[in-house]
Amino acid sequence: MQQVGTAGPQGAAVPSAATLRRWRRHLADERLEGTTYRQLAARRSGEERDILLALAAAEARHAAHWQQLLGTHGPGRGRASLRSLLLAVLARRFGSVFVLALAQRAETRSPYAVDRDATPTMAADEQIHAEVVRGLAERGRARVSGTFRAAVFGANDGLVSNLALVLGVAASGATRATVLLTGLAGLLSGALSMGAGEFISVRSQRELLDASTPGTRHVLAYPHLDVDANELALVYRARGMPADEAKHRADEQLRRLPDVDEQAGPRADDADVVGSGTAAALSSFSFFASGALVPVLPFLVGLSGTAALVVAAVLVGSALLLTGAVVGMLSGAPPLRRAVRQLAVGAGAAAVTYGLGRLFGATLG
Repeated sequence: MQQVGTAGPQGAAVPSAATLRRWRRHLADERLEGTTYRQLAARRSGEERDILLALAAAEARHAAHWQQLLGTHGPGRGRASLRSLLLAVLARRFGSVFVLALAQRAETRSPYAVDRDATPTMAADEQIHAEVVRGLAERGRARVSGTFRAAVFGANDGLVSNLALVLGVAASGATRATVLLTGLAGLLSGALSMGAGEFISVRSQRELLDASTPGTRHVLAYPHLDVDANELALVYRARGMPADEAKHRADEQLRRLPDVDEQAGPRADDADVVGSGTAAALSSFSFFASGALVPVLPFLVGLSGTAALVVAAVLVGSALLLTGAVVGMLSGAPPLRRAVRQLAVGAGAAAVTYGLGRLFGATLG
């Protein structure tokens, strides 16, 4: 509920200090978000640029509302929220899909729906903005999904699997040299396996798409078809068209004798989403290796025993939190929740292998 102070000289209610701070924060947020959208627009062209500039204009209208409420009280030194500040910094440095994903979440969590000083139009604007930004972010997600998926999964697999391997071997009582050799062997074998597997997976997806894409060679047969039999209609019926529509389309094609079938050709959007097999393989190899290197680092710099294991666990835990937060940001989900989930899964796997290592070490010893 809005708090007000005592009546002013004219009998008008004077906004409380808390209310003025809230108005100023909203004003700072709107100005900063408008600047963020303009910075993103400067890195794009065409329709995306126009959409981002329209969002910036809407934020300017919202800022004008808070400026009008403040009136003679002035904008003061209102500070934007940490979320808006983070968006602005990332937009200046990156201007990537991650910024749009954060912007999507920021628009979704707008406080205007419950702020009595925001107009219903402003609250509705924010809900629409969330969907607009979601659409823009979806384009970026589609462009990076193949390689990014390989990178994130590769890094996570490297972190968790090699930490589990190192902890299990160390818990069995092996020497530092044995643990180090085991960790490096796990890094190399895992990275090669991940890279090869990702290459085969992506290439198989692309080959499946190619096999499902309508061909073009049949176009050469058009001039020689029996018009009465009209075999071309069967092509369209096989693609799912009703018989009447297929016959109508086939008749049109035969009348025009086109050089290329209207529905033929590769589906570029599908190929873009799947990504390149080589790029995915290299990304998976590199990120698995970088992730798997983390738990080995303490042993590489000369640490051993409990100290090395604690340092390795802390380093891997921090990396898992980071990758989990990144996945959360990209998907528009809560980054903290995804980060904690990632950490919990990794810690569980490490704890199990450490316990097994202690058990086998005691048994074999």
